[in-house]
Amino acid sequence: MERKVGSGTATVEAEADGTFVLRVDGSLQSQIDLADPTNLAFEYVRRIGDVLDAVAPRKQPVSVVHVGGAGLTLARYVAATRPRSRQIVLEPDEDLTEFVREALPVPKRAGIKVRPTSGRAGLPGIYADSADVVIVDAFVREAVPANLVTSEFVAECVRVLRPGGVLVHNLIDGSAGLAFIRRVAATVRAGLGEGVVLAERKVLRGKGFGNVVLVASPQPVPDLTTSGRRAQPPYEAMPLSELAGKAEPLTDTEQFVSPVAPAGTFGR
Repeated sequence: MERKVGSGTATVEAEADGTFVLRVDGSLQSQIDLADPTNLAFEYVRRIGDVLDAVAPRKQPVSVVHVGGAGLTLARYVAATRPRSRQIVLEPDEDLTEFVREALPVPKRAGIKVRPTSGRAGLPGIYADSADVVIVDAFVREAVPANLVTSEFVAECVRVLRPGGVLVHNLIDGSAGLAFIRRVAATVRAGLGEGVVLAERKVLRGKGFGNVVLVASPQPVPDLTTSGRRAQPPYEAMPLSELAGKAEPLTDTEQFVSPVAPAGTFGR
């Protein structure tokens, strides 16, 4: 299936393993298993699944806010593993959401509500102290929007989170010195407290481009070392403070641009 949407040309194609792949202008957005929503194909999505499983027992309903929607992979995962959960998805591309719902239907009574707005514009409309988890996974042309990595945005996430809630932020980097994710790590740490960074070793060493998942909370974050060792490929759980080092938090005045992934990085 193919359709013009607000962010480009969206396509959904069936894979040999029975899953479906969503792309926008050729860039890989989501991989969904309609028969088994707990099957998380993307490596970084499995890491976020590990975080969810560590902070909230299965079958226990949770309240989750997703900044970025695409194929609604993680929202489907939460609905399948924790029925009766309440989820709000902030996805500005209303045409994309309509296309996904048509091509990859969401089960009825899944508890997933999609609001046609961006994360920065939509988060102020969510009640304070209403979410157990905020997941930020939003990109524009394979780069992280500058207004989703600042102290002001993190403060809004903190407002929405319940005491002890968890912020999960998916980023990309691989540039020399990792200046971008170090600054974001410092920003998240200043706003919420300690946490962990989940990424492949080569990425943390600046020897390869890839996803970096930051996890932070006012309460101690569960140990994800074992989950990281068992994952394929394995990922490391580095303390947030170690990655941040002496980096300074970002603010809205800087418009610090994230590195753009090399062409084809997310086209597989």
